[in-house]
Amino acid sequence: MIELTASDGASFSAYRAEPAETPKGAVVVLQDVFGVTPEIRKVADAFAAKGYVAIAPSLFDRVRPGVILGHDEAGKAEGAAISAQVGQEQAISDIQTTVDAVKDAGKVAIVGYCWGGDLAYTAANKVSSIACVIGYDGRETVTDYREKRKVPTLLHFGDSDPELPLEAITQFRASRPDVSAFTYPEAAQGFGCEERGNFRADAAEKALERTQFWISQYVEGQQPILLKNAGAYAQAKTEKKKKKKADDDLGPPTD
Repeated sequence: MIELTASDGASFSAYRAEPAETPKGAVVVLQDVFGVTPEIRKVADAFAAKGYVAIAPSLFDRVRPGVILGHDEAGKAEGAAISAQVGQEQAISDIQTTVDAVKDAGKVAIVGYCWGGDLAYTAANKVSSIACVIGYDGRETVTDYREKRKVPTLLHFGDSDPELPLEAITQFRASRPDVSAFTYPEAAQGFGCEERGNFRADAAEKALERTQFWISQYVEGQQPILLKNAGAYAQAKTEKKKKKKADDDLGPPTD
């Protein structure tokens, strides 16, 4: 763990993983409500193995430094209470500090899970010096129809999440054509986390494949061309045009 100094002079910790060779860029990994757990560190390590500087800020440090909670209902409730105390504005400020700490490695992507997924979506319009964002399982995200995203945004949702109805995701997708949103059959919140009961290996693998392609496209590749009156990144693709399958009914526009 390293220490970062925020804009207000306070400090918070972060888990940082370095690639073996010259970095291709950087990935900021945003925690869920359980903290910077071994699973979140494993995600950061995996991005480092792909050639990126990876860093996971401990966004709970403002309230409870170093807290790591169990992946159960008690841990979820406690984490939700802590995240509410931290608040979105403070979390976004600390995410900006984190991005600033790694942007010398190249372009920066943000990947967030659950609470971190909502923060990643918000960061797309509020955090500077980022190339793209990816969010998993953001419950509050689907209620935000107001603004086009300023950077390429990719979202993953389970289509069987009792806390996030498929109808709400469908409505969000219709309202935000500038965002690429995918659903995964029989998957619920936390489907990408091996430590949670909702883990689904097939959905996790497909979502990770899309995430890695998205990062390579926008962190290593060229910035996309803006489309007039069509949303800044409506033309972004995560894969070649093909017939839709059951797990990508809410995929990006075909044209």
